[in-house]
Amino acid sequence: MLRLTDLRLPLDHPASALTDAILARLGLAAAELTGYTVAKRSYDARKRGGIELIYSIDVDTPRAAEILQREQAAAAATAGARKGAADAGKVKVLPTPDTEYKFVARAPEALPLRPIVIGMGPCGLFAGLVLAQMGFRPIILERGKAVRERTVDTFGLWRKRVLNPESNVQFGEGGAGTFSDGKLYSQISDKQHHGRKVLTEFVKAGAPEEILYVSKPHIGTFRLVSMVENMRETIESLGGEIRFSQRVEDVLIEDGQLRGVALADGSQLRADHVVLAVGHSARDTFAMLHARGVHMEAKPFSIGFRIEHPQSLIDRARFGPQAGHEILGAADYKLVHHCRNGRSVYSFCMCPGGTVVAAASEPGRVVTNGMSQYSRNERNANAAIVVGITPEDYRAYDDSDSPLAGIALQRHWEAQAFALGGGEYDAPGQTVGDFLAGRPSTALGAVQPSYTPGVRLTDLGDSLPEYAIAAIREALPAFDKQIKGFAMADAMLTGVETRTSSPVRIARGPDGHSLNTRGLFPAGEGAGYAGGILSAGVDGIKAAEAVALSIMAGLGRG
Repeated sequence: MLRLTDLRLPLDHPASALTDAILARLGLAAAELTGYTVAKRSYDARKRGGIELIYSIDVDTPRAAEILQREQAAAAATAGARKGAADAGKVKVLPTPDTEYKFVARAPEALPLRPIVIGMGPCGLFAGLVLAQMGFRPIILERGKAVRERTVDTFGLWRKRVLNPESNVQFGEGGAGTFSDGKLYSQISDKQHHGRKVLTEFVKAGAPEEILYVSKPHIGTFRLVSMVENMRETIESLGGEIRFSQRVEDVLIEDGQLRGVALADGSQLRADHVVLAVGHSARDTFAMLHARGVHMEAKPFSIGFRIEHPQSLIDRARFGPQAGHEILGAADYKLVHHCRNGRSVYSFCMCPGGTVVAAASEPGRVVTNGMSQYSRNERNANAAIVVGITPEDYRAYDDSDSPLAGIALQRHWEAQAFALGGGEYDAPGQTVGDFLAGRPSTALGAVQPSYTPGVRLTDLGDSLPEYAIAAIREALPAFDKQIKGFAMADAMLTGVETRTSSPVRIARGPDGHSLNTRGLFPAGEGAGYAGGILSAGVDGIKAAEAVALSIMAGLGRG
């Protein structure tokens, strides 16, 4: 098959226009077009009122070899032209890449020990799934509950101010991504098309097929719940085993080799291969691993607030008169500003038509996150507006040079947010106008905050380090120049956002093993190797492959 890329059509083009464009570009008669599928669809919204759709199309035609030879000859003939001039505006024609997933191994009928996966977020879910598909019958240990029970506990915080430290937004089947926008795009390098495997498995589990081709696919929380359950059933049908409410209390290491895990209930499981997919909030697990001498290091992350605007404002700013178009949906944004104090402020985890949610996992602390349903039809748009920080900043909270120092910083400001919110899991909030003026808020404006249990108006100037407050105050007016109305006085800030990524990196080698603990395979967000559902799923697949290859090599079959 042939792949056509950069094929542009107006937003409201008729269905026939796509076929006509394919025929015209390839010089085909209608009878010579056997069929085509949309590989990707994105949009270019830079021209106000003239938004274009950009397609990549996989075309089936008996003339494929001839056309490809013609295109290669034409490319060679123009190779000496000024870079970009010859191809400007031209639809490119290439062979369709092979994106079908290839398993790296097949388990023997008898295994000395089954591999273990710790954690059942996106990384652990895909590590377990791929290991099961290869026949390795993994045991998945999840400290939280099954996803529907976990949902009840999560709503317990949102509606009743009752936090379950083992079952919440961070812990439980599906991981933190379950209570998010369900975004499925990433900027990772993926030459092996592992991301396609993630999307394909999601579709099998019940996701809409459009996630296979739209440029910024998303699923939403409610759909993710049933999808996670379906994937669990698949793992179990293939011989995998999932154990909920099983917190790993310790790892058993002999001479640098992992030999098993100890659980909170006092039991032990023997294993020589363990995927560590615990997520970015497993602070007690990080401390245990550090105490056991597993190599880890502090890594940068970001802190800030959630900001809310009317979704209609963002739609108009991004799409102009074409706002509200069915194909475009609710508009998102991505912003960055480099400040005079050397800090960078950027938008993160933008949730169109969504809500701000309580995401604490420890008592006496307030943490915010963002969530959307598939429809993205809530009144407000929200995003994290965060400031990059580094291990140098952590020393004010832990001067021991411990790799866990970033956790101390997180806990400090999460406890401060809890206090500013009144001590009942309300979050501290402030209007943008008052925040920029440096005065406490005493009344809401047109934007009603969506965070539950509730928001207590205050002065957010005391909720983050001074350098972060100064950077965000500088960035908001700068963002207003890119999105008119972004710094509107009534926009709402809610604090604090501290879980943008893991505060540690659990280093691993090219073979996937921990640098100093053979048999331990750090993976996903918690280990510092992913950021979001898609990249975490991809890293879970890589961890499964590394485990499979290690097992087979140990059996002399590598």
